[in-house]
Amino acid sequence: MFERFSTIQEFQDANGYTIDGTWYPRVTKIVTIKAKPALYHFYGQADSFAHGEAIKEKSAEEGTKIHEAVEGILLGQEPEIDWEILPAVSAFREFLAKRDIQTRPEHVEQRVCHSEHRYAGTVDALAVINGKFGVLDIKTSLSIYRDYNLQTAAYLEALKNEYDNLETRWILRIDQGQVCNRCGAKLRTKGGREKIRRNGYLTCGDGEHEWGEAKGEIELKEFPSWRSDFEGFLGAKRLWEWENEDWLKKIGYL
Repeated sequence: MFERFSTIQEFQDANGYTIDGTWYPRVTKIVTIKAKPALYHFYGQADSFAHGEAIKEKSAEEGTKIHEAVEGILLGQEPEIDWEILPAVSAFREFLAKRDIQTRPEHVEQRVCHSEHRYAGTVDALAVINGKFGVLDIKTSLSIYRDYNLQTAAYLEALKNEYDNLETRWILRIDQGQVCNRCGAKLRTKGGREKIRRNGYLTCGDGEHEWGEAKGEIELKEFPSWRSDFEGFLGAKRLWEWENEDWLKKIGYL
């Protein structure tokens, strides 16, 4: 969404990192330039723009809680878990116990920087899964969207010279919801908003669902090929620079 800034410092703080005295735009800010039809549809369904923003902010808070809990577990800690996200975190614990996922403390929330292409970011984790070393990006979304490939490709490009054995990337999606015991429809409550995904044509009417207890949902997907996605990221970066040209000139980036 379009943002307004009053000062250079405000723009820099909101859009990037200063590393060793040099400011770099943040990967996650760069990729926001890409159109997101699903997000526009969400705002169109909201009662108002303000209502949509409130749901989005609450949803982001819940996502941050899951991120922090998962990263704490990967670090070998025992974080306190908010009851709101307990099903998702419990499912992650069970998944971790069954899968061979290895990481190190220094590889969790690792800051990366690409001095040639001039961008920076924070990788959720570097991990070894099934004997392969790669970027592990954690999402709390409804699905795994192709947009995520731009972000993870930027991380891989920034890290490839630092780690010779870095070869792949994964998206780990962590979510939670309830299933209707009568028709199999799924209820997802996030940001205070309820969303029902119906199960084919055999479904209950409104108010007829019998929802089971909330359960976590885990999806891990590997994306080994990444170079074409990095070209896409560079295209998004150039468009982001064009959109923010005035500010970037003021700070000497352009």
